[in-house]
Amino acid sequence: MDFDLGPEELKFKDEVRTFLESVASPEIFDPQGEQLSQTVDTPAKRRFIQQLGENGWLGMSWPKEYGGQARSGIYDFILCEMLARFGAPQPGKSVGKVGKTLIRHGSEFLKNKFLPKIMRGEVEFAIGYSEPGAGSDAASMQLKADKVGDGWMLNGQKTWTTSAHFADWYWVGARTDPDNKHRGITLFLIPMDHPNLKIDPIDTIGDERTNAVFFDDVFVPDDHVVGEVGQGFIYVCEALDLERFTMMPIGVLEKKVEAIVDWARTSTRDGKPLQEDNEVRRRVAQIATELQVSRNLQRLVVSKALRDAIPTVEASYYKLFMNESGQRAANAALDMMGPDAVLRPDSDEAPIDGRFERSYRYTVVDTIGGGASEIQKNIIATRGLGLPRNF
Repeated sequence: MDFDLGPEELKFKDEVRTFLESVASPEIFDPQGEQLSQTVDTPAKRRFIQQLGENGWLGMSWPKEYGGQARSGIYDFILCEMLARFGAPQPGKSVGKVGKTLIRHGSEFLKNKFLPKIMRGEVEFAIGYSEPGAGSDAASMQLKADKVGDGWMLNGQKTWTTSAHFADWYWVGARTDPDNKHRGITLFLIPMDHPNLKIDPIDTIGDERTNAVFFDDVFVPDDHVVGEVGQGFIYVCEALDLERFTMMPIGVLEKKVEAIVDWARTSTRDGKPLQEDNEVRRRVAQIATELQVSRNLQRLVVSKALRDAIPTVEASYYKLFMNESGQRAANAALDMMGPDAVLRPDSDEAPIDGRFERSYRYTVVDTIGGGASEIQKNIIATRGLGLPRNF
């Protein structure tokens, strides 16, 4: 596949860049590029997402009958990458994970209710897959859903629901058949202001808030079931593949590498330029090489996604290598910067405003969200290499 952008695609990229430069603000963007803006809600960020909708940039690859433009998915890819390079909020969860799943599997009622709001950037979703005993293994979720009359009664707990404290709706997987592990999970849509939902904050090592959510007789009507009962695990897997592509753009890693290269180029130690130090040059060359490998793995995902295929194995290649490359880049930065590198961002003496002290902590979160690295290795081993599950 030819990955050089054509004239129209380059024009769109420039259009997005011009817009982002015109609205750049610390109220909206994360100046250090880690995209912590995804975990905090403000009126300015809500308005920003709505502006993306007004510009016609949400759901560009959706079919026209659902408000999309039926454009190539490369335009969604360009938008995500430009947003990442500015540290801007990403619409990928609502547009990609929720929206595309509804288009594929949702009822007409759910499509009519949610797709127009997603297109206008008017709704925020929280995603409820992980549980205390079911993290990256989505098939092990145990949140109980019992059939009652014209709906379902949900009881149990979710954890690591990052945006539960500000989202409007909860996209939740629950067990509707205790005897069938993979065919016993169903997806539901629940308003986050439901009186029987309780949200408790969890602060992470990466300076972000996530949440535990408790269900106590939460009733969900049948018309808020997504797709077929018992097919939720299949939908979750499709959506996670989309997440590993649309919600983990390469721009974040590119900005890290750029910051390290700029620091090494301009810094000195004991009166000598660091760029002349052989070990520094070796470490910088290594992280720059890994960045290029990550780009190429991302292209494998993009090429398959653009052919309307689900890039399961390719997405795992990309997520595993890119996230762990980000962790290695942050680790290399701390090594090269020396003892001052562990100073927090609020310290005047911290190199690059403490960016890599925070980045080092946040990359731990990166290797877990969307499926931990161990899960990606299992997918690569079993689905990519054909190895048995127990060996």
